[in-house]
Amino acid sequence: MPFVYLASQSPRRRQLLEQLGIAHELLLPAADEDAESLEVVLPREAPLAYVQRVTQLKLDAALQRLAKRGLPKAPVLCSDTTVALGRVILGKPADRADAAHMLTQLSGKTHRVLTAVAVGTHAQRLQTVSASRVTFAPMSHAQIQAYVATGEPMGKAGAYAVQGRAAAHIAQLSGSYTGIMGLPLFETAQLLRQLGFNC
Repeated sequence: MPFVYLASQSPRRRQLLEQLGIAHELLLPAADEDAESLEVVLPREAPLAYVQRVTQLKLDAALQRLAKRGLPKAPVLCSDTTVALGRVILGKPADRADAAHMLTQLSGKTHRVLTAVAVGTHAQRLQTVSASRVTFAPMSHAQIQAYVATGEPMGKAGAYAVQGRAAAHIAQLSGSYTGIMGLPLFETAQLLRQLGFNC
C-alpha cells in the first residue's frame, strides 16, 4: 500500500492526512537537528517567498533524513503555514506577551494565511501554495488576555488556531479552512494524485 512520510510534528496535519485517507509515517527531526533555524525570516523577505523557501528547506532536510536513516523509499510531504499582515510575517509567538501583541495587531483586521505544501522524492518535487483571508472581529484587551491564558496561541503561526477557541472571534474567512489549519486538502490531494495516490 502506498504511503507518504510526513515531516511535521503537527497533530493537525496528521489528522488532515487521515481525513484524505492517505497512509503515512512520521519522519521527524533527530534531537541534533536544528529544525527551528529553517524558519528564520530573511531581511525584507515577502511572506509568499518566505513560506515557499521554508517548505523547500524542510523537504531538503527530510529527504536527507530519509536517506541517512536508510528507511524504505516513499514520497515525503512537508508543509509550512505563515500568517501575514500586509508584508509583516507573524510567526509563532515567543511567549504570552508576544502572543497578546500579535492578537492585538490582528484584532479588527483582515490578514492572509499562506500554506505551502511540498511533496517529493530525490527524483521529483512538487509544490503548491494555498492563500486564504481571515478577518478578526475587534477584540477587547480582556478577550485577548483570556484567549492567551488558554495556552492555545503558543506554537501557532499568528498566535491562534482557527479550529480552536479563536473561532469565536473570526468574523469571516475565505479560501481554504484546512489550509488555515496547516494543510490545504484540495491542493495536497492534487499533488498526491500526480504521484499516483488515489485521493
